[in-house]
Amino acid sequence: MMFAVAMTFIDQTIVSVAAPDIVRELGLSSSGMQWVVNAYLLSLAAFFALGGRLADLYGPRRVVVVGTLVFVLASVLCGCVPSGEYAQTWLIVFRAVQGLGAALLFPAALAVVVAVFPVERRGGALALFFGVSGALTAVGPLLGGWLTASWTWRAVFWVNVPVAVVALVLTAYARIADRRRTGTLDVPGAVLVAVGMGLSVLGFQQAWTWGWGNWATWLCIVGGLAVLYVFVRYERGVRHPLIDLRVFRDRAFAVDNAVLFFAMPAFVPVFFFSSVYAQVSLSASPNQAALFLLYFFVGFALASQWGGRILDKRGARPALKAGTAIGAVGFALWANELTNLSMHDQWPYAALAGAGIGFVLAPASTDAVNRAIGASYGEVTGITQTVRNYAASVGLAVFGTLLSRAMTENVTDTLRARGVSPSVADQVARGITDSVSGHGDATPPTGTGQVAEATRDAMSAVRLDFAQANQWVFYGMAVALGVGFLCALRHPGDRRASEEPVPPAGPH
Repeated sequence: MMFAVAMTFIDQTIVSVAAPDIVRELGLSSSGMQWVVNAYLLSLAAFFALGGRLADLYGPRRVVVVGTLVFVLASVLCGCVPSGEYAQTWLIVFRAVQGLGAALLFPAALAVVVAVFPVERRGGALALFFGVSGALTAVGPLLGGWLTASWTWRAVFWVNVPVAVVALVLTAYARIADRRRTGTLDVPGAVLVAVGMGLSVLGFQQAWTWGWGNWATWLCIVGGLAVLYVFVRYERGVRHPLIDLRVFRDRAFAVDNAVLFFAMPAFVPVFFFSSVYAQVSLSASPNQAALFLLYFFVGFALASQWGGRILDKRGARPALKAGTAIGAVGFALWANELTNLSMHDQWPYAALAGAGIGFVLAPASTDAVNRAIGASYGEVTGITQTVRNYAASVGLAVFGTLLSRAMTENVTDTLRARGVSPSVADQVARGITDSVSGHGDATPPTGTGQVAEATRDAMSAVRLDFAQANQWVFYGMAVALGVGFLCALRHPGDRRASEEPVPPAGPH
């Protein structure tokens, strides 16, 4: 099962390192590139609860196989994207299909692992599961950098094919029992949660393009949140809901998910922003950018194992408090070093930030799973992973908008200081921001006019402008983890696991 979910973790990060090459070859905008990353996360969030429910109804083995096939087919099609005007739409659509496959695969795989281990051994087992699979996320940047530099960026998608073949062979060899639960599939609930999440993230993502004062921005954000509210109200009256909201009556479960919600905007988005920062501000190659992210994962891998042991011995509360506090400090210190433009000076803070996340993810996820209603591990895993990936999508959208705004303001000021008129400076700055996912000095502007000459002269300053804009993002991640720390203080600290079955949910 760890091998099966390897693809889903690798694909959360592998595309970030290849982003500049994808942008240059296909002509994507920076907003379009962010959608290529975010379409996967958003689809994960929108369909995770559905995946968990399907695993309960039809058996985890069958859903693992279907999810793997959907995922690998979408991966092949992502790698076959044609150049031209439809390239951006093609890539975004099939990245979303990848997310659907992962949403089917992951909760079913985790349900298999949980069913094998008793509660007293589950903390260590899931710490290994999340630690190893999380460490595979570190493989994404390294593998993506090597494939992009030595072959083609398309290979970052095609690499999933051999992994999927081995996963399917191992799944067949394991002879997994398909334990099914009674009930029906809540189709209206699945539609409501997908529409609500999609609309709200669309509003956050497009706020930079449309503007915060545009009615469309707020229509999407408010409309999406309203649909999610309708979803919650609807689920409370369904006999077999997609998400059994009674599990949130458990205070520890609610706190676990709240901590995950505020930790995830600092986890998955950091791969995209730090990778592009390394290639733009530090003029790093894809391979060097991947090594830059490796510092983060050294701290993450070590802390995730330590956090699992703390969970087994003392419960989730100590690990959650330590992780959110350490992560908040680590991201704040890392943000402070970004403008020094030295990779060597940043690694201790990157490792500290990674350690904070490592302390949080496995204990919070495992503690939440241990509180499954009626041992419905697929369903509860669907809830926690929905929270995680929705938060990551919102984080990427909000921080992407923040980065674009700060970058444009910084570059505008830089150009105005070189004699460019305010209106022209703003227009040129927006163009630079839209291409910011490429190397900052790889394609200097051509021409002999004042604007072209001023822009060429400013390219070294633009790298610093981008670093300063990224500081807002990393400080934002520190703030998110600080809020997560306040949530962790509310955890009751007990280690109770709800294993007894309960009656089906009815109107209440």
